[in-house]
Amino acid sequence: MGIMSTSVMLLFLLGLCHLSTAAAVDKNDVASTTYIVHMAKSEMPASFDHHAHWYDSSLKTVSDSAEMMYIYSNAIHGFSTKLSPEQAESLQSQPGVLSVLPELKYELHTTRTPEFLGLGQTTETIPQSNSESDVIIGVLDTGVWPESKSFDDTGLGPVPGSWKGACESGTNFNSSNCNRKLIGARYFAKGYEATLGPIETSKESKSPRDDDGHGTHTASTAAGSVVSDASLFGYALGTARGMAPRARIAAYKVCWVGGCFSSDIVAAIDQAIADNVNVLSMSLGGGMSDYFRDSVAIGAFSAMEKGILISCSAGNAGPSTYSLSNSAPWITTVGAGTLDRDFPAFVSLGNGKNFSGVSLYRANSNAAPTTLTPFVYAGNASNATSGNLCMMGTLIPEQVKGKIVMCDRGVNARVQKGAVVKAAGGAGMILANTAANGEELVADAHLLPATAVGQQNADVIKSYLFKDPNPTATILFEGTKVGVQPSPVVAAFSSRGPNSVTPDILKPDIVAPGVNILAGWSGAVGPTGLAIDARRVAFNIISGTSMSCPHVSGLAALLKGAHPEWSPAAIRSALMTTAYTAYKNGQKLQDVATGKPSTPFDHGAGHVDPISALNPGLVYDLTVDDYLNFLCALNYSASEINSLAKRSYTCDEKKKYSVRDLNYPSFAVNFGSRYGGGTTSSNVVKYTRTLTNVGPPGTYKASVTSESQLVKISVEPETLSFSQANEKKVYTVTLSAVGSVPANAVNSFGRVEWSDGKHIVGSPIAISWS
Repeated sequence: MGIMSTSVMLLFLLGLCHLSTAAAVDKNDVASTTYIVHMAKSEMPASFDHHAHWYDSSLKTVSDSAEMMYIYSNAIHGFSTKLSPEQAESLQSQPGVLSVLPELKYELHTTRTPEFLGLGQTTETIPQSNSESDVIIGVLDTGVWPESKSFDDTGLGPVPGSWKGACESGTNFNSSNCNRKLIGARYFAKGYEATLGPIETSKESKSPRDDDGHGTHTASTAAGSVVSDASLFGYALGTARGMAPRARIAAYKVCWVGGCFSSDIVAAIDQAIADNVNVLSMSLGGGMSDYFRDSVAIGAFSAMEKGILISCSAGNAGPSTYSLSNSAPWITTVGAGTLDRDFPAFVSLGNGKNFSGVSLYRANSNAAPTTLTPFVYAGNASNATSGNLCMMGTLIPEQVKGKIVMCDRGVNARVQKGAVVKAAGGAGMILANTAANGEELVADAHLLPATAVGQQNADVIKSYLFKDPNPTATILFEGTKVGVQPSPVVAAFSSRGPNSVTPDILKPDIVAPGVNILAGWSGAVGPTGLAIDARRVAFNIISGTSMSCPHVSGLAALLKGAHPEWSPAAIRSALMTTAYTAYKNGQKLQDVATGKPSTPFDHGAGHVDPISALNPGLVYDLTVDDYLNFLCALNYSASEINSLAKRSYTCDEKKKYSVRDLNYPSFAVNFGSRYGGGTTSSNVVKYTRTLTNVGPPGTYKASVTSESQLVKISVEPETLSFSQANEKKVYTVTLSAVGSVPANAVNSFGRVEWSDGKHIVGSPIAISWS
């Protein structure tokens, strides 16, 4: 979700947690919770004429009073219901029941972007076709604000004939709110209400209407219509448009004030498949559990089978390693990078020194101090041990009134700190990064004059603050600055690999713009999301992998429109193999968390380059059978595979399956410190890959680069010739560990590239030792 300062949305959090126990529902008043029940539909007894009757009969064997909340037919085969733990255990043993999984709660992961990606207002570089307007993007989020100009349908033709969905009515929303741009809107709340009780319609709309802003922002980022003179308080002024401005949008509201519940998410995926969407965009936190236990992964598998590309955010738990979610190989996992745009707001101290920061405060307000103002550190104006954090009720008004207050970042929302300072009578705020955030700066639409500074500047400012007997400061707002270099850089908050579920599958797949993104917003909430923020805006600027995910969703729709015959795997391959990992000056992409070059564990295949992706030359394609073989390689049981594939599938005992045989556009291997401590027990690892020609005939030559002398990388054959479209060629990559491995060996990286002189088809290689 977006990293926006709001205590309501918790946009900066990434997590997966079990839900609290809900109220009792059975006749014995035993505490119950929601479960998702996966059924082997093919095992339905002949005595039942419909699977729903069989499901209900199975449920009645353990509870007379339990009722099915949802019946799933597309994302999974099964249903959701409320049961006691004992009843759930009993149901698990019934014939035809594959698994009974407890409800999980997911959190959301919370203009100039088209120009930055090479997609200017002119579309000369994009094939002109009506196909883009036939592509439908389903967005699972907080709903949609249909009145946003981003959903204007001017110039669009009739709704695609393939569309099978609907526009549902509810609180503050009716079917007339949809049009030829926003062609569908639904909401799913049964799981939410089963756990937290009925939705309070005075606080949020029980309908597709977005009272939060996040869903409107992601939907308009993916496929918003062209809107001129868009800005937030004059910041980022220009023309706003989604990545695929002619694609259609279908909104599926699954996230509410209390979170996003797995039974609702599965129901929305189930419906989106039936509605015939082409792309699914989900900016919410998945799990780090086995795929057959992960509702998003299970639903995404079914969507993939139907030819739907699934784009998910990697999460905002960076820069920690092993922190990403949504790691299934049939999901496109998206990290976040910056744009070449910033919103500078300088701190000017009484000693004459100036320090750079960022802010989206409305600088033309009369409230902004224009002269040097008394300056105080929050920790010295509070009796609380956490006074430096500017939490509610911790500041002493007499000591901050009329002063600029320096608050440390952490624990509570950034904009809430400003609200605390304002409530105590402060004139402004300087928000100081600590070691946890380093030099990463995220701009916020603060409620009072405020700017955020990096840790290094913060430490120097604090030194002045503590030493000068009469410290003073002021804040100078400089508006919008473009052409910032280097850009992009990987955002510190962007979750990182390695992949904790399947280390041999490199994740994230790619990074896209996710910092300070301007897009449409809800009219029900201010730009900070705080209840006290009475301001209303048509567009907002927020950050997070929630913002990078819909960029890729929209670009996938763009590619689907240009190449309707491409599979989801082919589209992802095109985005990955054409991504760039270096700036135009040849220097490697940077990681803002370290100030050093980023790695494939940070950026995956690199930063998305949509113009190149439209014509990738070659792709790594995948079929459903390839993914089933992958599940066999993971040693999943027949019932576990059935939970994902919704059918009986038996792995061939005579066949040797390997995760490394999955035709993925990247490579990852863990040798372990002494060849036996990682995911391989050998000092030689081989990968087999198949390339499909989607361009003109040509001969491609392989080149290999490697950072490490500890591993030798070779490709066989070194040349591949293609004489026709869709022709396939196989090659092998061999990684050989050379000699003894030092105890302090660190991760190293390499790259395989195929080129015919016009196209470069690149794949990253990640090598770890522990």
